[in-house]
Amino acid sequence: MITTDILIIGAGPTGLFTVFEAGLLKLKCHLIDALPQPGGQLTELYPKKPIFDIPGFPSINAGDLVDNLMEQTKQFQPGFTLGETAQTLTKLEDGTFEVITNKGTVHHAKAVAIAGGLGTFEPRKPALENLADYEENGVEYFIKEPEHFRNKKVVIAGGGDSALDWSIFLADIASEVTLIHRRNEFRGALDSVEKVQALKNQGKIHMMTPAEVIGLKGEDKLNAITVIKEGETFDIETDYFIPLFGLTPKLGDLGNWGLEIEKNAIKVNNALDYQTNIPGVYAIGDINTYPGKLKLILCGFHEATLMCQSIYNMLNPGKKFVLKYTTVSGIDGFDGSRKEAEKAVVMKID
Repeated sequence: MITTDILIIGAGPTGLFTVFEAGLLKLKCHLIDALPQPGGQLTELYPKKPIFDIPGFPSINAGDLVDNLMEQTKQFQPGFTLGETAQTLTKLEDGTFEVITNKGTVHHAKAVAIAGGLGTFEPRKPALENLADYEENGVEYFIKEPEHFRNKKVVIAGGGDSALDWSIFLADIASEVTLIHRRNEFRGALDSVEKVQALKNQGKIHMMTPAEVIGLKGEDKLNAITVIKEGETFDIETDYFIPLFGLTPKLGDLGNWGLEIEKNAIKVNNALDYQTNIPGVYAIGDINTYPGKLKLILCGFHEATLMCQSIYNMLNPGKKFVLKYTTVSGIDGFDGSRKEAEKAVVMKID
């Protein structure tokens, strides 16, 4: 049996940052993830995708962010159960929890933090008759290695951040990038829309709106797509068609844990600590929902921080925790072992 203070379901960026925040409070963490390595979607789906909204980094590749988070958590020595999914949750008589995976691994924890991102997921696929014939043979749903598309003709379909970001990124790699969206308006960040427009003006991106891909062509491999635009139908030669219409999330076994669910997300109390309807079980990151929820990595970091404070107070009732700024105390200062920490400005938390 694996025993820990906080059992984290999901080893994506929010789950990894939880290890750091919990470590500052001297709380031990163990993480469970269905993937064979930490990082969640960032590692599995788009390790080379640039991320622009991480504080202090004008741009950082998803894979590099995961590497940095792993380095940050290393000092607190978290445990990992990888390649397994959390299957059952049982609250024991003493208020602690037992979680058993699909492979029978038993975990015992004082608190459970669900940081499963979108849960299990699959790409939303366009309704094209022969789509399956070209999957992994010209049709791709994720971009793990951009160099795979060097000097190739690429058609991207979609109107969200992923479609915009990858069009921008591949503009300097692929020989030709065509972005197709069924509307004139895009759903992505305004800055990304402006960058795509600038690249279009420079001739680095072909943009077709409003338009839609209605067919795929090729014998042994995809070599063309059929597009309809303003009632006119025509073919475009391409090496790759990448439809980026988002992911369909599924909670999987988490949906059987008695949690309050709303639109395939776990409802939490965001007024205090992101706790679910089960005391001692929290949900942070993209998997939770509450009024005003924003599905951003930095929001997950914020939620993880407040959650860890709540768990500390729950496990140490009546004990005052002295929060020191790490800028003056350093990490070691949180255990009072450094003289500099004693001189730090402190704020008492009742």
